[in-house]
Amino acid sequence: MSTDFTAATWRKSTRSNADQECVELAKSGRTVGVRDSKTPERGHLELAPSSFGQFLTHVKTKANPLEL
Repeated sequence: MSTDFTAATWRKSTRSNADQECVELAKSGRTVGVRDSKTPERGHLELAPSSFGQFLTHVKTKANPLEL
């Protein structure tokens, strides 16, 4: 089941700018939403807070964030 993010406030990453990939974050209940700010109509990824924390740690500590 999908979380309703229609009333959520989406915030753009402070590291985003016009020349780079941009992400937006929102919270709805106990779920964190992540989406591409350039194409929000394509949907979003939903993560539990603990999974989102692991995701952030991974992105911050890897030279190549796409590396698993």
